[in-house]
Amino acid sequence: MATYRLDIEYVGTDWHGWQIQPEHPTVQGALETALRTALRQPVNIVGSGRTDSGVHASGQVAHVAIEGEIDSNRVLGSLRGLLPRSIAVRSIRSVQDGFHARFDARSRQYRYRLGTIPFAIDESIRWYLRPAPDMDRMNEAAALLLGTHDFDSFCRTQSETENRVCTVEVASWGLVPDQEGKIDFVIRADRFLHGMVRAIVGTSVEIGQGKRDVADITAILAARDRTYAGPAAPAHGLMLERVVYPDNSQPESNHPA
Repeated sequence: MATYRLDIEYVGTDWHGWQIQPEHPTVQGALETALRTALRQPVNIVGSGRTDSGVHASGQVAHVAIEGEIDSNRVLGSLRGLLPRSIAVRSIRSVQDGFHARFDARSRQYRYRLGTIPFAIDESIRWYLRPAPDMDRMNEAAALLLGTHDFDSFCRTQSETENRVCTVEVASWGLVPDQEGKIDFVIRADRFLHGMVRAIVGTSVEIGQGKRDVADITAILAARDRTYAGPAAPAHGLMLERVVYPDNSQPESNHPA
């Protein structure tokens, strides 16, 4: 068996998340079906992590064990014809045996997109928000997320994950250069909990709109109770942007969202 890494992007609008679910279309399910057809053998694809229903990805990484060597270019060509337009495999490359897309990942980076004026083209990937939030207040709150914390208050209550400690390396809000009315939030951490980024964004927006104090972030973290945080932001504004591995290598075609 040979192990191959796949670099994938997808528009999550029509998918019930990454992970296979009975009776629901998922990205993992679509990829496995296409790969079985292209390779004419059973396969099990493993992603770097799950994305929720409606969430997009520009930098998802997965691995798959394949019987024998393959012509990556030929398989890529086949997948382009087999997959729906909302899913694209950008690259397939051989990696050392033992590579695991999920367990070997050292950090993951998400981007959340806000818009404060109406958009047409970006409508499906940007949360339109009025009134416009105070970005300085949101950045003050984001700074309180840096470091190692128990993020229980920002995790879905039905999550089965017992360890809810994460280390956040980057958390910042910024205007998109030369794009009026567009604000992006970038967060990078060693791991993320179910619904964590959307809960952080929803809470941050309340702070930015003056509905909460900046210092509330500290109290929310200490409470370890999801009811203390704000509502989850809509899924369509969220993008898995990058997954980093020990060698820090990224495919040449990977690009910021």
